[in-house]
Amino acid sequence: MNNSSQRDLVRSTLAIALIGALLAACFWIVRPFLPALIWASMIVIATWPLLHIVQNKVGGRRPATIVMMVLLILVFVIPFTLAVGTIVENAPQITNLGKQLTSFKIPAPPAWIEQIPLVGDSAVGLWQKAAATEAEEFAMRLSPYLRNMAGWLVDQAGSFGLMLVHFILTLVLTALLYMNGEDTAGMVRRLAHRIADERGENAAVLAAMSIRAVAQGVVITALAQSILAGIGLAAVGIPYVTLLTALIFMLTIAQIGAGPVLIPAIIWLFWKGSIGWGIAMLIWSIIVMGMDGFLRPILIRRNANLPLLLIFAGVIGGLIAFGVIGLFIGPVLLAVCYTLITAWVEEGHPGEGSKSIGTSPRPTED
Repeated sequence: MNNSSQRDLVRSTLAIALIGALLAACFWIVRPFLPALIWASMIVIATWPLLHIVQNKVGGRRPATIVMMVLLILVFVIPFTLAVGTIVENAPQITNLGKQLTSFKIPAPPAWIEQIPLVGDSAVGLWQKAAATEAEEFAMRLSPYLRNMAGWLVDQAGSFGLMLVHFILTLVLTALLYMNGEDTAGMVRRLAHRIADERGENAAVLAAMSIRAVAQGVVITALAQSILAGIGLAAVGIPYVTLLTALIFMLTIAQIGAGPVLIPAIIWLFWKGSIGWGIAMLIWSIIVMGMDGFLRPILIRRNANLPLLLIFAGVIGGLIAFGVIGLFIGPVLLAVCYTLITAWVEEGHPGEGSKSIGTSPRPTED
């Protein structure tokens, strides 16, 4: 290797090291703002078409941004804050209820349970087995879970103020992105094109479409389910409706569903002897829980032409890996990887490759 080649190698190595150090320093500086920036980006991407509609109605970007921020506060921030605040506020009641349940003696099963077709005999057997168990044994089995629940509630109460600050910062960044959305989107697309040409730009557009699809499919479905479930709980006279509705919202966002709240409510109604209200609540709960099967797929497929299994795997896997923000990060990562792999596989078959997601025409800038 001659001296010129050695100098070029040293210069390239130093340049790469300097760029890496600058990127690491920049990341370290903006690291405290990254969660709020990620949330703000997700919100802006998901609601960008609505911003255009509002802008056409009010006649300007600045008033449209003000209207959108008010809508976000009313529709997203206030319900979510009330949900978490209600859970934290009722933490003593939840723990006391758990303690009462540990000392509760299960009575003998009612006679009508045995008359239920197919499952009546099995249900009576399980009920009798539970009734024969002493309260102390129940307390021993449930005490670890109650301690974990109490610890989680205390942690949430301690971080509630920090979460409010995080919400405020997210709203500020959301307003800035609304005002400069086109410039930011153009820069991201140019960067993706610089990195991977046309394929990289398509991947960036698909990532935005995936975020919008998951946001509409998951969040709107969770809101609809929690509102309808709360109406049903209030109609049949279930106590602590606000707390239970907040729990349903959190569980549906986390992809667990409304079943852990609605099923015990139905059992409680039958336990009290309210057979008519119990049957009505059972039918209503089936409708509410069944919304996952038709509403969410419709909303997701409207915005992203991706396999539904891929979206669900990204939602659940992202939630486990990254927490709540993983609801959006997981599907985006899987969608981008799926597109790149599909484009690479079909690269040698232009006739078939044109049908793949990675080579589909780019949507308009909305």
